[in-house]
Amino acid sequence: MKTKFGHIQFNSKPENQNFYLNLFSSLGWKKIYQDENMLGLGEENGGSFWFTTPIKNINNDYDGLGINHVGIHTTKQVDVDEVVRFLNENGIEVLFDTPRHRPEFSAGEENTYYQVMFESPDKLLFEVVYIGKKD
Repeated sequence: MKTKFGHIQFNSKPENQNFYLNLFSSLGWKKIYQDENMLGLGEENGGSFWFTTPIKNINNDYDGLGINHVGIHTTKQVDVDEVVRFLNENGIEVLFDTPRHRPEFSAGEENTYYQVMFESPDKLLFEVVYIGKKD
């Protein structure tokens, strides 16, 4: 059997679609569908994220059972800093003393794990991270 990543559905408020569209467009993702209740965004390998209106109005607890966060990998360390600028411009607080290097997650002294963590307007936890050679 051979498989690949397909999609993730996020339950989100329709009024936050533009945040996700702008964030993921800046990360190189493309809009593949949008109406008043759903936004689909795709990446070059065919994976997609779908933001759709929730049936219930219950907040997610990322420290409880279920998904803790979604990590998006970049190809350059400077891309993480660009995301931080985007977040600042959109009034989104960065979390956990990020952006920062996490040597405990890197593959040796010549490498780095450089991340920013943040909650979306719907309280979904995201990480944008560069893993690779130190710049």
